[in-house]
Amino acid sequence: MAKAGMYVGLDIGTTSIKVVVAEYIDSQMNIIGVGNAKSEGINRGIIVDIDKTVQAIQRAVKQAEEKAGIQIKSVSVGLPANLLEVEPCQGMIAVNNESKEIMDDDVRNVASAAMVRSVPPERQIVALLPQEFTVDGFEGIKDPRGMIGVRLEMFGLVFTGPKTIIHNITKCVEKAGLSVAETVITSLALTESILSDGEKDFGTIVIDMGGGQTTTSVMHDKQLKFTHVDQEGGEFVTKDISIVLNTSFNNAEALKINYGDAYPSRTSADEDFPVDVIGKTDPVKVDERYLAEIIEARLEQIFRKAKEALDEIEALDLPGGVVLTGGAASLPGVVDLAEDIFGTTVKLHVPNQMGLRNPVFTNVISIVNYSAELNDVYHLAKSAVTGEKFSLSASPQPNAVSTAPVYDDYEASNDYEEETKPKNEEKVTGKIKDFFSNIFD
Repeated sequence: MAKAGMYVGLDIGTTSIKVVVAEYIDSQMNIIGVGNAKSEGINRGIIVDIDKTVQAIQRAVKQAEEKAGIQIKSVSVGLPANLLEVEPCQGMIAVNNESKEIMDDDVRNVASAAMVRSVPPERQIVALLPQEFTVDGFEGIKDPRGMIGVRLEMFGLVFTGPKTIIHNITKCVEKAGLSVAETVITSLALTESILSDGEKDFGTIVIDMGGGQTTTSVMHDKQLKFTHVDQEGGEFVTKDISIVLNTSFNNAEALKINYGDAYPSRTSADEDFPVDVIGKTDPVKVDERYLAEIIEARLEQIFRKAKEALDEIEALDLPGGVVLTGGAASLPGVVDLAEDIFGTTVKLHVPNQMGLRNPVFTNVISIVNYSAELNDVYHLAKSAVTGEKFSLSASPQPNAVSTAPVYDDYEASNDYEEETKPKNEEKVTGKIKDFFSNIFD
């Protein structure tokens, strides 16, 4: 259940940076502030210029602060799924308490035991998600605290990502004058937030079509099982229009928004519009069908790459079908084209929050919602990752927006600097197909 209070989400996208301030009252989300600034210093979802990205973040935050009437001090920031790895983990400890009652420290210690693995120097643990606990052989326990037991086991998922990406995102947020309360894996937040319980359980594919990249995620058995990132997105459609029609990028973007359709058979070759062509004085007439064919070519390539990755794990056999979202998914005809290529049911997810009913805001809303739903067990596991002491009694500072409980002696700049020390144990790895060979049976 979501906590009461203020939560702020930050989505650093290729084309725009979005900030959402949400207030939760009786577990009901109320959006009270939104900021949306054009991205600079970001290429294909990756930060390439820290200073320009910082300035863009500050512009988006300022807009959200003005609309919400508050000062934002900390945010939950989304982490792209680039080179993200998901592995199962398991830990077991003996309960040391004389009364044998399981306490916070026991949960933290069993989480630490589950992370005993060798992490390559270029990667770090992003998140540890406890799935269930076992107390003296009794399985399926979500929160073992307060129970009596001798042996405590934890089963969960550990997510690792590239240090460079994580560091650059954290650095930009801090240079913008903010602290990172939570680093949220965007694909995880997305699948958790927009899918129903049945879709999470039986299996569903979520394709997030951003400006610089397209992320494909698979949720099955209420777990994020697979992610795939294609470094192509909506900007590539605009570039194709610009190159083929020999017009400027801004003109191409306007053509895509005003006249674009991803399904040529729905358009007419008799309907045309003027296009300002570089090197020519008078505009050139272009028909809707021709523009749609340009758009279709790029989107079909994006979908076929996603299909190849999904076919390797037979994910398209899942009953939930495909859910599209993201700014590039809002083009007319995208759902029809996706159904033709994937051969399964496809639907478009659009946020239902007033004023944000556009797929471009799905990610940032999911980041806020996911952060608000995080429970104490997650934060205890997180403290095992970061090495910081989690305080259940902590409360947000007045006149500030805090998106996570406070940690004793917490310093934002060191939020994810500490790593678990590697120990001599064989790493649970393998090829993607081996890992997912039977999960959909």
